[in-house]
Amino acid sequence: QLQLVESGGGLVQPGGSLTLSCIASGFTLEHYAIGWFRQAPGKEREGVSCISSSGGDTNYADSVKGRFTISRDNAKNMVYLQMNSLKPEDTAVYYCAARSGSFDCRLFEYGHWGQGTQVTVSS
Repeated sequence: QLQLVESGGGLVQPGGSLTLSCIASGFTLEHYAIGWFRQAPGKEREGVSCISSSGGDTNYADSVKGRFTISRDNAKNMVYLQMNSLKPEDTAVYYCAARSGSFDCRLFEYGHWGQGTQVTVSS
């Protein structure tokens, strides 16, 4: 069974850092583009960052450019999201998702989703 599991969320003060991890089971991640998405209370789910299957292409939402870095280790079947200089507006449930085929960051293109991990940025 194809499964994605996120971890690494938690409570952090403004300006702090967190690294989210996404591990895949039941399939080989190297054939999939991976996206990180987030959903804050009362808001729609939005794209944060995405990375191609090889890792050669990445994309970031304007709100996180320069602060977040997406990376992947296909040998470990894992994808990461390094988040620095966190702001209260980054508070959300963060999801990783997988898409087979070409590099595409649009939310509706992703068919396989994890259960999410909560990130709370607060003093």
